[in-house]
Amino acid sequence: MIRFETINPAGERLARLIQQELGERADVQAVVFIGALGICVRRMANLVKDKHTDPAVICVDSTGKYVIPVLSGHVGGANQLAREIARITGGEAVITTQSDNLGLWGLDTLAREKGWQQVELSHAAMNHAIATFVNQKPTALVLECHDEGAQWMRETCPAHVTLFSCMEDYQASAIPFELLILVSPRVVNGVEIAHIQYVPRVLHLGVGCQKQAPKSIAKQLLMEVENLGYHSSAISTINSIELKKDEPLLAELAACLPQAKLQIFSAEELSRIDVPNPSEKVFEVTGCYGVAESSALAASNGILLIEKQKGCLDGAYYTFALAAASGEKGHIEIVGAGPGDPDLVSVRGRKFLERADLILYAGSLVPKELTYCAKAGATVRSSADLDLEEQFALMKEFYDQGKLVVRLHTGDPCIYGAIQEQMAFFDKYGMDYHITPGISSFLAAAAELRSQFTIPERCQTIILTRGEGRTPMPDKEKLHLLAKHQSTMCIFLSASIVEQVQQELLEGGYAPETPVAACYKLTWKDQRIFRGQLKDLVQLVKGNKLTLTTMIVVGDAIDNREGLSKLYDGHFTHLFRKGKE
Repeated sequence: MIRFETINPAGERLARLIQQELGERADVQAVVFIGALGICVRRMANLVKDKHTDPAVICVDSTGKYVIPVLSGHVGGANQLAREIARITGGEAVITTQSDNLGLWGLDTLAREKGWQQVELSHAAMNHAIATFVNQKPTALVLECHDEGAQWMRETCPAHVTLFSCMEDYQASAIPFELLILVSPRVVNGVEIAHIQYVPRVLHLGVGCQKQAPKSIAKQLLMEVENLGYHSSAISTINSIELKKDEPLLAELAACLPQAKLQIFSAEELSRIDVPNPSEKVFEVTGCYGVAESSALAASNGILLIEKQKGCLDGAYYTFALAAASGEKGHIEIVGAGPGDPDLVSVRGRKFLERADLILYAGSLVPKELTYCAKAGATVRSSADLDLEEQFALMKEFYDQGKLVVRLHTGDPCIYGAIQEQMAFFDKYGMDYHITPGISSFLAAAAELRSQFTIPERCQTIILTRGEGRTPMPDKEKLHLLAKHQSTMCIFLSASIVEQVQQELLEGGYAPETPVAACYKLTWKDQRIFRGQLKDLVQLVKGNKLTLTTMIVVGDAIDNREGLSKLYDGHFTHLFRKGKE
């Protein structure tokens, strides 16, 4: 929670404003002092004990002009909270933490932010490492994992940092580094320079055991994992067979590893996995050829780091194995390019384009300029001359190499984006994919027409549809039936059948004088927009030789300036105004 302290009425008013905007913040332990900095320092002096336990303290002058993190700026989150408060007051956050001002990683908060464990260091050693880093001394970064945090570090690597994929490559380097930053599940000893190690949760532990094996085995098993060269804090899942799901040993392991998820697999699932040390005896009892190895592999879909190990404690036998994903997984991101203007792709979509190893874009519909942000060495290919099977083959080739593939579709890919067949293919082969939405051309049409497509008390519905061309329309979605709603209608992919479109719209009840707009290549450099009435729609499209990339908009909302939103009605109190009273 956030505690406020003030010394005058102006400060109290400012405190109410800040508190109201921030709301309940149970995730923050902070003090906001509103008044002079000197008074703040004297009042808060008794709170200063240790930077790892001090609360965040922010001082704000009573006008809200300056917002100053006084205590625990970086570790305690005062810097970030100061930025939030400055946005509320319209003031300036005065940040003095060097790493924040230089845009460098916060080494003392990195583990918490990325969900990692940091190998313990003395405060003096940690401070020395941070000073070396922020002073931009030669630094080696070894990333022996491929999780999101490691990917982020790859993308944001400062100029004074040299990246290595494993400790062996770092050790073979002749560069005289002054700091080593290591992200690895391995136990690493003998590093002679200043170093920080973060332990990512990327390992999968498979366990088999004798019936009712004692809980005390858990600590011995985890000690053996450490002795074999891996941090137990790197274990993200504990895995076994359904036959063993109620074993006390599994419950104790889960208690010892609160960060790890307990997963149980059926004998049928595990029997399909090839293991390096199969046992006929185990198969007779369990239905699979090795519980520890098969369950670790099932969880990781990768490779074994530690093959089956056998142990015994107090006469009870157990086995364990350790696995990790086999290198960096491939990924396919289906990105909505927006209506055409390269500036209208989302920030997230552009980041994917900048990182992609393969950009496969719909060349007939997406401007090539959208791909100009591709990184050096990326493959950029138009799909215009590729059939569906060829597109699949190309994407899978890159995916199987652990590469990032961006499939770039016009507008929003979920609206007439033809991604259904692609997703079916990805699902069939168990490929990892996701969709980044884009700005649809119907939204660009509203913006370019300077029209609000929903008019109070006249039209509160927008229909997105198309005319019936080569692909049949469902009977209940025929244009003449949709036209009965008299809504704002945005018609995709229908310039070639404009005569039929006009006829059905008139048949459905739109008046001949209803406003229409034919929008060609919205937001492209050669955009053209033609306004008119529904009775002239065919002439608008045919006369101007408009083709496939034309959006037809029909409805009274076009250019409408009538109707008053309740938001600005003097008799209407909206939520924000109500909250201020």
